[in-house]
Amino acid sequence: MIYNPWHGCHKISAGCLNCYMFRTDARFGKDSNQVMKTTDFDLPLRKDKKGHYKVPTGTLLFTCFTSDFFIEEADEWRRDVWHMMKLRPDVHFFIITKRIHRFNDCIPQDWEEGYMNVTIACTVENQKEADTRLPIYQKAKIQHKVLILEPLLEAIHLEPYLNFTIERILVGGESGNEARACHYEWVLDLQQQAIAHKIPFEFRQTGAHFVKDQKTYHIPRHAQRSQAKKAHLDT
Repeated sequence: MIYNPWHGCHKISAGCLNCYMFRTDARFGKDSNQVMKTTDFDLPLRKDKKGHYKVPTGTLLFTCFTSDFFIEEADEWRRDVWHMMKLRPDVHFFIITKRIHRFNDCIPQDWEEGYMNVTIACTVENQKEADTRLPIYQKAKIQHKVLILEPLLEAIHLEPYLNFTIERILVGGESGNEARACHYEWVLDLQQQAIAHKIPFEFRQTGAHFVKDQKTYHIPRHAQRSQAKKAHLDT
């Protein structure tokens, strides 16, 4: 289930170049750089006519997937979302960010070691962002950490940053007409790094252009997940 308390973002690194949200908004003439609170802002607390939460107990709630949870424009709204997370310990909130550098400035006063029902995943797409974001992520007080390397744009050496608790490493290529190619050997190398550190690994999707054995495969969107699974790289 997806929960977007606000919509809109700004591109800040190479992985943002062909962002799916910008592509989708462009079809409807929307300005993706305008960050706005959505009508679903209070979704976690909404109830039906019988007084039951519309987001059921046990839900994995993918949070802020058409923006970045730590974007500056949302600073005035974020406190209310943290409060809703506290009120719904029965729901797990899954957040992905490219702005881990803002983490310490954005957490609530009662955060301490982190909320048990919140995963904050850090995404990196190349070595530059790994070297920039992961030292910060290592030190961040977060109960559940996941690394997301999607879209994977080059080979990445993660070894210096795998000496802390990471629950999963997720890897994937880039989709869309302008997608940059993902190479099999990059994915395989990341799998081996994950295995060496006993971290579960998942190859989520090939992307639109996938290179293996010096041959480029052009894979339609509907087949990118299934083709990734056929590589049998998940651990």
